[in-house]
Amino acid sequence: MCGIVGMVGRGSVNQEIYDSLLLLQHRGQDSTGIATAEPSGVFHVHKAKGQVREGFRTRDMRALLGNLGLGHVRYATKGTASSEEEAQPFYVNAPYGIVLVHNGNLTNTRELTEELFRKDRRHLNTSSDTELLVNVLANELQTVISGPDLDPAQVFQAVTRVHERAEGSYAAIALIAGYGLLAFRDPFGIRPLILGTRRNADGSYEWVVTSESLVLENGEFEVVRDVEPGEAVFIDLEGNLHTRQCATDPKLVPCSFEYVYLARPDSIMNGISVYEARLRMGERLADTIAKYTPPGVIDVVMPIPDSARPAAMQVARKLGIEYREGFYKNRYVGRTFIMPGQAVRKKSVRQKLNAMSSEFKGKNVLLIDDSIVRGTTSKEIIQMARDAGAATVTFASAAPPVRYPHVYGINMPSRHELVAHGRTIPEIAEELGADYMVYQEVEDLKAAILEGSPDVEDLDMSCFDGRYITGTVSDEYLAWVEGSQES
Repeated sequence: MCGIVGMVGRGSVNQEIYDSLLLLQHRGQDSTGIATAEPSGVFHVHKAKGQVREGFRTRDMRALLGNLGLGHVRYATKGTASSEEEAQPFYVNAPYGIVLVHNGNLTNTRELTEELFRKDRRHLNTSSDTELLVNVLANELQTVISGPDLDPAQVFQAVTRVHERAEGSYAAIALIAGYGLLAFRDPFGIRPLILGTRRNADGSYEWVVTSESLVLENGEFEVVRDVEPGEAVFIDLEGNLHTRQCATDPKLVPCSFEYVYLARPDSIMNGISVYEARLRMGERLADTIAKYTPPGVIDVVMPIPDSARPAAMQVARKLGIEYREGFYKNRYVGRTFIMPGQAVRKKSVRQKLNAMSSEFKGKNVLLIDDSIVRGTTSKEIIQMARDAGAATVTFASAAPPVRYPHVYGINMPSRHELVAHGRTIPEIAEELGADYMVYQEVEDLKAAILEGSPDVEDLDMSCFDGRYITGTVSDEYLAWVEGSQES
């Protein structure tokens, strides 16, 4: 999971890209980067470890010249989180010069790495699948170019060939030196990408393409539409928009975990409001809680801030139980799920949350979280509630049990680190220290999300149901991924 943004403006775009990355910071905090391009084709790039406010100084911003640009915030799922060399964007110098940012995860990296070395004669310097993707794109562009200039038809032909070679999930934005900005989305539309425009007083247009709609709203861009699965969008130096469907059999199957946890609630993805989807998750979770918990064991409902708050409010309303805020959140600590390493996650939980004893003492509390992945955070939170004086702790998840690895851009690569893998729900409750445990049903989660749009008919729910929608994920691949993580 990462956050990406690309802009084509009439003046300098460096500040707007920086502001956009601040809005996307929740999508990654390992590293950040911005690249800009002048009309002459000269690139300016700055990358740094850490969050956006840490990564750019005034002198860095002044050096990012140009009216085209792109930016990235990284949450490592491939490669090494601490490696500055693997921060995005990635650059190749031929053809023309390309810089690229990518959100997602390629699932045929072994095959592509071998092909790029043996067949395409291209050298890779990191284990990042983004470096793979930019080299595949560059190679296909080099192959299709005919004549002195690059035109949109050739760009789209190259993206078609990228779709034929790359497997997995990818939403990508690239700058092609001297020509313009390219954005494209994998044929299943697993990771989000949305297009917006802004008309100037002189009648000219500026463009933005990004991971979440809140970037458009903040920059006063008008939403054009989501980039379609398999589609490529090319904006030339004059600000002209060119689009083409580049996949043979595209189908929109977005990632359900975006709606559960990853996206900000004020975003709309694929026509579905994230906030309203989370409210509906709470509505359906309330029915399951009523079904599986004894009467009278819940005095108050409390969310684990912040992403579980909409679901918790709806649970309390539907069950007719008092809603209270028992945890105070330190907003200067990052999201614990996307922190690298179990030890760091565990330590940061108590730095991030503080339980207020006045809200817990002597009460039977129902804690609602958006999801439970490794269980590290949940176990600490349950113990914090007990330490604060809770009589009993019922723990509920607005998402189903995460029993399978997620290979499309979220860091859940190993079944062995998932608390729900190989355990029944009572066994999970015992492991986490809860008196009662309730999970959302798989079909209820799917219905809660899909109810928001008639245009989306299916979701990638592979971490919940083990169905990998690209059809290219084998047991051998999953074993290889797990082995790579453990080595």
